[in-house]
Amino acid sequence: MKSQLGSLAVAAGFAASVVGIAVLGVGLRRRDTRLLRLGGRFVPIVLVAALAAAGVMEWALVTHDFSLRYVAENGSRTTPLLYTVAGLWAALEGSILLWGLILSVHLTLLWAKHRRRIDDPLVGWAMLVGLAVAVFFFGLMLGPANPFHSLHGAVPADGRGPNPLLQNHPLMAVHPPMLYLGYVGFTVPFAFAIAALVTGRVGEGWLAETRRTTLLAWGFLTAGIVLGAWWSYEVLGWGGYFAWDPVENASLLPWLTATAFLHSLMVQERRGMLRVWNLSLLVATFSLTILGTFLTRSGVVASVHAFTRSSIGPALLGFLAVVSVVGVGLIAWRADRLASPSQISSPVSRDAAFLANNVVFGGLAFVVLLGTTFPLLAEAITGDQLSVGEPYFERMSAPLGIALLFLMAVAPNLPWRAAGRDVLRRRLARPAWFAAGTMLVLALAGATGVAQLAAFGLAAFALAAVVTQITTAVRARRHASVPRMGVVRAAVRTFTGNRRLYGGLVVHVGVVLVAVALAASQGYSTKREVSLARGESATVRGYRVTYLGTTARRTPQKTRIAATIDVHRGGARVATLRPALSIFPGATSAIGTPSVHTSPVRDVYLTLVSSPNEAGRITVGVFVNPMVMWLWLGGAVMVGGAVFAAWPDRRRARTRGPAAVGTPPAPAAPDRVLEGAPA
Repeated sequence: MKSQLGSLAVAAGFAASVVGIAVLGVGLRRRDTRLLRLGGRFVPIVLVAALAAAGVMEWALVTHDFSLRYVAENGSRTTPLLYTVAGLWAALEGSILLWGLILSVHLTLLWAKHRRRIDDPLVGWAMLVGLAVAVFFFGLMLGPANPFHSLHGAVPADGRGPNPLLQNHPLMAVHPPMLYLGYVGFTVPFAFAIAALVTGRVGEGWLAETRRTTLLAWGFLTAGIVLGAWWSYEVLGWGGYFAWDPVENASLLPWLTATAFLHSLMVQERRGMLRVWNLSLLVATFSLTILGTFLTRSGVVASVHAFTRSSIGPALLGFLAVVSVVGVGLIAWRADRLASPSQISSPVSRDAAFLANNVVFGGLAFVVLLGTTFPLLAEAITGDQLSVGEPYFERMSAPLGIALLFLMAVAPNLPWRAAGRDVLRRRLARPAWFAAGTMLVLALAGATGVAQLAAFGLAAFALAAVVTQITTAVRARRHASVPRMGVVRAAVRTFTGNRRLYGGLVVHVGVVLVAVALAASQGYSTKREVSLARGESATVRGYRVTYLGTTARRTPQKTRIAATIDVHRGGARVATLRPALSIFPGATSAIGTPSVHTSPVRDVYLTLVSSPNEAGRITVGVFVNPMVMWLWLGGAVMVGGAVFAAWPDRRRARTRGPAAVGTPPAPAAPDRVLEGAPA
């Protein structure tokens, strides 16, 4: 019964999407408002169908209905409830179902926001494009990625359960949905970009409909990437968090192009420039989400993050080709309307810095894309299996990352159009001195490595520039108020008065924290493997680890062997850690579970490499990783800044009143914050 119900729900979603496209298409051609409104009403029907399909699948997983092949292959009676529920996205078919569900939510929110303005061709075309994407993914669920296939023959008494790596840490219940919310969220700005090209309204008006949705999708993708790094650090037991794995790169690529878009759209809103850049970046971002889906779900790459080989690869490649050709073709078609009304007047200006920022982001995306896809292309052409490892990515990306840090520090402090020497001296002198002092102090303290010192110096520069910009604005607001308001109240008024600016600055602070954590943890970490008998100790970078014994615990889900290890430093006990090995039924090898003592300065990270042998000795991996905590904190600050920047300002909305969809945004306020005037 569940198979029939789920299949019926998927078919209903597919049919509603097709009919909605047809009605919207006829309505757009005839300019018939009645048909456009009718076509829009099919969007919530798609959502109801997706909710029904996902609900049936969760019902089957929780009730252990092993008559469904997906449940038999990804569920078991011994799997804890959390991982049973998360089984929806534990394998290919369920992940496509989750994709369709999130997409239908985004489209319904789009429809709910604009249903009274459905006669606007920009909105109508955006909904049509969104439904076309829905047709593709619901079509996958009807064909090669059907999650509701029934088993033929006898129904097994129990299932195989999820991949052991997917039921070894609670982050797997959070990390994939965050990535999907980011991936799928880019559909809406892509749809508006295509709509703008089709209708010819390629000015600045369509940006108002894409900025907030892109920012929220970017925030979700950022959270997903950081949580994925955290999962890798806490589960895989190799002491790191990002290894330039093809699937990790698949998430990074759209993040890079979306970040470039969020910077360059400010230039288009302010100066009317970079129109081709922005449209191209949105098409590229959506295309890269499809490429990432292909890499993750087609089985063409070997990765701990990827699913097994499947038959949806050709369909995803075909869809990627259609998206790319349509996007590039429409941009070429509208080339005569995409000319910028103004030009960059000085290389020392905010608009020039943002353009340079885009070039660097584009270069970094190209480096990552080339290193990720080159082995696949080489194998397809020559049949030889090649690999591109960390040395290539680190050697090529390090200088680009340093350049991005520099531009991030400088660009927000430059005025639009041109900057004089006095302005540059007033805005950049103190941050530059602070950066130089930071590098000198670190060098005297024994820090080595040109790249690490450069990263620390630029991070200090960026942080000092942000602090200078905020304190100047708060001071100006205090002085402008009569009577003079307190510092806290002035800071609140300043931040809430321009959420976009200060939310962006908060994101920059998060990037600074991440950059410092990356430079420190990758440049100064220590790794050793030690063999210990009970009561023996070993010292690694000032930490003495002492093996106290081993315990074994058996549950229906797994057998867990944990070593108890005391960690001391300078005669004082730091922590008692328990790295473990877990053996799951049916697994071919044990799964390690690291144990980590985290502090703001460094992490002590232990893994149990081998359980006690005949002589009672164990092998323990000991990692001392500096400042990893700041990576997670920096990611949280970035997401918080994105949410703050995207948060709607009700007072401003009430003041302006309802605006027509696609109308150009109001001109930005003069660049006076750093000149001492209130924001």
